[in-house]
Amino acid sequence: MLYNTCEAQTRANKTKEGIILKKADFIKAVAAKAGTTQKEADAVVAAALGTLKDTLKKDDSVAFLGFGTFKISERAARKGRNPQTGKEIQIPAAKLPVFKASAAFKELVNGKKAKKKK
Repeated sequence: MLYNTCEAQTRANKTKEGIILKKADFIKAVAAKAGTTQKEADAVVAAALGTLKDTLKKDDSVAFLGFGTFKISERAARKGRNPQTGKEIQIPAAKLPVFKASAAFKELVNGKKAKKKK
């Protein structure tokens, strides 16, 4: 497990949902797993996230086989209601970044064995 590869537990946030791994702790774990310095791991993580952001900004998708796909989803404009006044308001259309996990990743998270394709 990536989380156990370093001493990140000391700074991790614990919530009722579980443990939240902070960016600095994630970088420590990546450095430990890859056998590099934290500075090098930080540069790689920053470059990867920057590339992901740039790609999504152009409305393109990023797919990682066995992990999942990052893409942009469009939410249509709709009518809503102001909860304080009850007055009807127009909510504008919006683009949202979404992540769809692959079947293999879902099986990993749920503790199931991945099915091999024939």
